[in-house]
Amino acid sequence: MRLLVTRPESEGERTAAALRARGHEVALAPLLRIEPVDFALPEKSWSAVVMTSANAARAVAAHPQRDLFTALDAFTVGRHTAEAARAAGFRAVYSADGDKDDLVDLLRTHRGAELRPLLYLAGEERAGDLAVGDVPIVTVVSYRAVKVERFPRAIADALAHRALDGVLHFSRRSAEAYVDCAAREGMREHALKPVQFCLSRQVSQPLAVAGASTIHIAARPDEAAMIDLVGQA
Repeated sequence: MRLLVTRPESEGERTAAALRARGHEVALAPLLRIEPVDFALPEKSWSAVVMTSANAARAVAAHPQRDLFTALDAFTVGRHTAEAARAAGFRAVYSADGDKDDLVDLLRTHRGAELRPLLYLAGEERAGDLAVGDVPIVTVVSYRAVKVERFPRAIADALAHRALDGVLHFSRRSAEAYVDCAAREGMREHALKPVQFCLSRQVSQPLAVAGASTIHIAARPDEAAMIDLVGQA
């Protein structure tokens, strides 16, 4: 298949390589630009750090207080975030290998009885905060994902000439950016014509509202499931 991957550059390159290894032709158009946000470690006695994105772990890796963060246990939503956490210097890393609900279950199991608060390193735009019973959680914004304004010219041309069979969407925000770019280019119908492969139902919602006729949703919210989804198509 001729595919477009829309996730930010580092993750997008990895996904593209995995798809090419399966024989697909892949183009990249990162529709979100990740920017760091200045933040400090609040002065509390923390139980652990919680991260739902590898971008949060990368923000820790470049932080002047890195050693204070990485001395804590880290709980992550999935394997890639866990890998980024280890690369940032965290020694004790626990991965839910799933979605946010799985992460909450993991936190309940490991930290439900502890009184010290959890530190949630989050993005500026996110689908709600974490809640783990009565455990206090402090949310600190560590990065922002900025939508790009327009498709790269080559991608706009490919969509206009129906040279793409499918588009992969890994976040609701990048799906929104895809729809927005299509509207600015006056090519919404062309952009929604390919199969829209989505990480979750929530990710698919902006595309469904915009009128995409063919949406496939991964069985699990992870990269491997997305690649399998493409293979099934």
